[in-house]
Formats: sequence, structure tokens, C-alpha cells
Amino acid sequence: MTPLKATVNCDMGEGYSLYTMGDDESLMKTIHLANVACGFHASDFQIMDKTVQIAKENNVLVGAHPSLPDRQGFGRREMAMEPDELAACFTYQVGALNGFLQRYGLKLNHVKPHGSVYGQTARDPALAQAAVSVCKPFGSDVAFVGLAGTAHVQAAKEAGVPFIAEWFADLEYSPEGKLLITKKHDPVTADEVRRRVSNLLERREVTTTAGTIPFPDGVDEVSICVHSDTPGAVEIAKLVKGMVDDSNQKNGYTI
Repeated sequence: MTPLKATVNCDMGEGYSLYTMGDDESLMKTIHLANVACGFHASDFQIMDKTVQIAKENNVLVGAHPSLPDRQGFGRREMAMEPDELAACFTYQVGALNGFLQRYGLKLNHVKPHGSVYGQTARDPALAQAAVSVCKPFGSDVAFVGLAGTAHVQAAKEAGVPFIAEWFADLEYSPEGKLLITKKHDPVTADEVRRRVSNLLERREVTTTAGTIPFPDGVDEVSICVHSDTPGAVEIAKLVKGMVDDSNQKNGYTI
């Protein structure tokens, strides 16, 4: 069994105007990849600008985190949308973030859908293809972040887009391995996070509400997500980062 090489990512820049969501400055010190909100579920032009600056200061790779146009529901309510409409919706948002990246001399690293549309694109091949198609206009090496064993993988493969498999430390999975996306993230204990991450990195197992199941085959690298709006996010991220660093060092992996 080949151990998984891992990174840590976080959804960030999710405040709006004078309102903040999460401690982005502290979180940036504990992650490898930042998924920056693009204005449709959260964020605005000043917050996007500041988040990209903080990422640059901490040498964190930056990706776009586009959403359904649902600020009131924080992008965590499903919405019926045709594939071409979704592609345009995502292109609009990724383009906005890319402007800030260019301003600070950075490159777009990846695209990761936010909230409900993450689940919708994982289930629906046509929507997955639409979402993945947004990557290439911004660079041939721009990756798509998604769920292993879902339509995300096949769509990225067909489009020739690099794929980053993701797993969530602070969300639950159904007995079948389906990610349970909730509007509000409940607290999770450090012991539970430690158990979940250990199962993944040491045994290649996904912890579910009914036990564990094998992590999908054909995946050698994974990016572990910690949400900035989960209670205690900074401490959770520090814990996950420490476990990831120890695992990578033990197995001879460099990030």
C-alpha cells in the first residue's frame, strides 16, 4: 500500500465589507493552498485583494473558489443551472481573482468549486465538464480540485486538466463515502480530526458516520481541506499541518 502524499488547503477570503469570516492571516501560516472566494458566495474586491497579498507573503499557492450566485445562502443551497451557464458563471469569478493575482505577480494554481455546486458537479458529468473547462483558458497547468471517485476525475481526465484529489478533515462522510455538505459547519474535536487524518494517511481509509471505507484507488496525492468558518479552524489547521508534515517526512515526500 502506497502512503498518500498530502498538502493542506483552506477556503479563504470569505468575509464581506466590514464583516470577517475566519482568521485568514493565522490560517495562511498553516496551509499550502488557499482557495479564495470570488464574490458570489462571499468576499468583495478589497477582501480578494488583501487575501491574495497575505497568500503571497506566506508563499501559499492560490486558487479560485467560485460559487453559485447565492450570497444569502453562502453558496450552500443547490441551484438549477445549465452547463454553459455554469461555465460562464465560473469564468466570470475566476477572471476576477486572476486580475488580483496578476497585480501581485502570482499565477493561478487551481480552481475549486464552493459549497453546493461542488457536490452538484461531483454527481453530474455535464456540470463537471463545464466546471473543469474553466481551468484551461487561465493556463495549461491550472489544476481542478475535486472529489476522487466522482465525475470530477473523469471530466479532468477527458479535458487534460491536472486533478488534485481532496478530502475534508472537518466534514462528515455518509456510510457510502458521500461528502455531507452543510450550510453551517459544526464544531469538531481535535481527537476526532486526529483520528480521521490518521485513518487517511496511515491506512488510506475515509472515516464515515458508520465506520471507514477505502480511499478511492488510483490516487497517490491528496489535499486535506480545513474550512476557515469551522469553529477552532486555526487549531485544527495546525494539527492537520503537523500530521501532514510528519507523514510526508516519514515517507520521503517533499512539497
